[in-house]
Amino acid sequence: MSEGSLEAPVRHPIPWQDPEFLDAEKLDAELRRQFDICHGCRRCFNLCDSFPRLFDLIDEAETGELDSVNSGDFKPVIDACTLCDICFLTKCPYVPPHEFNIDFPHLMLRARAAELQKTGVPFGVKQLTQTDRNGKLAGAVPRLANWASGCGNHLTRPVMEGVLDVHRDAVLPKFHSDTFADLARQAPAVAADAPAVGRKAILYATCFANYNNPEIGSAAQAILAKNGVETEVVYPRCCGMPQLEQGDIAAVAQAAKSTATDLVPWIEKGYDVIALVPSCALMLKFEWPLILPDDDNVKALSGATSDITEYIVDIAKNEGLAEGLRALDGGVTVHIACHSRAQNMGQKGAEMLRLIPDTEVTVIERCSGHGGSWGIMKDTFEVGLKVGKPVARQAAKAANPHLVSECPLARDHILQGIERLGDSVDGVSSAQHPVQLLARAYGL
Repeated sequence: MSEGSLEAPVRHPIPWQDPEFLDAEKLDAELRRQFDICHGCRRCFNLCDSFPRLFDLIDEAETGELDSVNSGDFKPVIDACTLCDICFLTKCPYVPPHEFNIDFPHLMLRARAAELQKTGVPFGVKQLTQTDRNGKLAGAVPRLANWASGCGNHLTRPVMEGVLDVHRDAVLPKFHSDTFADLARQAPAVAADAPAVGRKAILYATCFANYNNPEIGSAAQAILAKNGVETEVVYPRCCGMPQLEQGDIAAVAQAAKSTATDLVPWIEKGYDVIALVPSCALMLKFEWPLILPDDDNVKALSGATSDITEYIVDIAKNEGLAEGLRALDGGVTVHIACHSRAQNMGQKGAEMLRLIPDTEVTVIERCSGHGGSWGIMKDTFEVGLKVGKPVARQAAKAANPHLVSECPLARDHILQGIERLGDSVDGVSSAQHPVQLLARAYGL
């Protein structure tokens, strides 16, 4: 038996259709097996709130060991996991192929799937996860929706907190009347003499870029057009990450199968696939193939998909970027999102921004504490700010006029963290995603 593995982590397919996957006794046995190994190691104590909760639970038990911990007390540990995958990819020495076979995030996913079978998804969370429905409804009345969801609205936010369990102080995404798919119909002309002429790509809009920040998509489309890439915007449905967070693997599988069926014909016509948000790229590239390992369309989609920053950096390395980039008005702080790190592609957001001449780039590579819907809920919002406090502190110290994150939701969370430190965010540019800054540098 080796002390730890130096080999690259390997993930197993998720056997979610196996009856033993949800068997209560087998799940409890596996929770105890992995928790005991985590207890003996504790390298992950500072990554998120799951591990401090686990270790406190054990340390405060009668024997100071897992054997005196009641299984009924595991739920807070399970609930605190945001499925960021950072423990699996960066800290744990016992992940596969090591014989201990530790995969903490997917174990938490299994536990949530079992809980879902018993109790279902809470009402508030279920409503929040219907991103396509919410985007269409709110997009029909964006002014009303944005007024009602604004942090300063003391009339509606307490009601939302009571009904949906959304913390009244959490910043929520804005909605737009024009989706990215709508705006993309007036696509910029593709430069005929640009370095990457001949490349073709579909932009998988993602629910966030489509409904909440179309500027991310428009910026990506404009950059690619300037560099000679022919693009089409495709958005059949959400990737299912909100459902994955709740353990609804069957819903994710359905979304994966349907979306892959819709996108593979584009791949067969020679198009690359680009996802605009890292969580969605992670789903298409890694999570879907683990949920549907025998689906040929899912496999093909996984192999053809890139994150937007990854794709632009690839152009820069292979063809070279089109000329015309100009320095920004001040330095940039870029937060490397957990789901970017989980794609195992390096700091592509930072690499891309360093292509801008005379631009100082400060990198923060740590969890922001947002964790999807986890970071906005009544019971976890304050914990999320606590987890993200080191990121907020680093961003405040850098004091750059541009602060972006590969996860646009994380960026707003970081700004709230900076304000909690007593620092001002006045003067910080409105760009949420690194690709928006690259577009500005091009004057697009």
